[in-house]
Amino acid sequence: MILIYYFLVLTAIYIFMGWSLYLPYRVGHLNFLSITIMAISAYFTGVASREWDFPFILILVLGMLIGIIIGYGVSLLVGDAPCFTVVIVGLTSMFIIKTVIENWDFLGGSIGFFGIPTARYLTIWAYILLIGTGYLISLIDNSQIARKASVIFHDRQLALSLGIQRKKIATFFHSFSGMLAGLSGVLYASLIGGLTIDFFGFGIVGTLMAILFVGGYSTMWGIVLAAPLLGGIPILLPDTLIAWKQVIYGGLLIIMICFRTQGLITRKHIINIKNISRKEKHV
Repeated sequence: MILIYYFLVLTAIYIFMGWSLYLPYRVGHLNFLSITIMAISAYFTGVASREWDFPFILILVLGMLIGIIIGYGVSLLVGDAPCFTVVIVGLTSMFIIKTVIENWDFLGGSIGFFGIPTARYLTIWAYILLIGTGYLISLIDNSQIARKASVIFHDRQLALSLGIQRKKIATFFHSFSGMLAGLSGVLYASLIGGLTIDFFGFGIVGTLMAILFVGGYSTMWGIVLAAPLLGGIPILLPDTLIAWKQVIYGGLLIIMICFRTQGLITRKHIINIKNISRKEKHV
């Protein structure tokens, strides 16, 4: 039962983090700042719950707020920048936060920060938030802002000629992305009960890249499919297989990039499913 508990909550966390990459990618930004935000929020959760005795709901709200503030602030600088710049900013922020935490004894340094209280009803909290967030993203995906984002993604010059403000839309997606990353950090710290900065490194970058691009980057549902397979299930596997996890993910990414660029689930699939369901209702 304990493995199922970890599987369910970790799957929810990976879906949140997958969505946190998916949203900025709607405007062509691969935003690894999400991992930095997750780390900051996770360590904040540890301090707030262990040292300050904050209630879980308050920590949850503050964790999401931290993510929104960081995501919004950085988007003001990189909202209109090319993808390469956003990638560099995200990776650099990961190195900065890793160095800060490793040299800060209050946060456990390179040894780690442990003794974080486990939140009650964490699975229920995770999936209530997941359903609510998924509903919001589905509304966004069918809104005018999503259509503008699609134009930006496919042809930036066309978007400029149509008067679409890329930076404004990017700021919205980056802020939402930051909120999801902050939420993920709170859930992760509350689930594991201990933190090591090595978790928030290139290992999770590889996992999230696989979830986004193997599942399908053009729709939120690709992440819902890939997160249990690539994020949650590995904890149920033997250690001998887990050691090869990143190799497997790398291989899957290469295969997808070469043979199925848009991933397992594409926007066309979702449109076809909607059309079939509408026809069945009229029959």
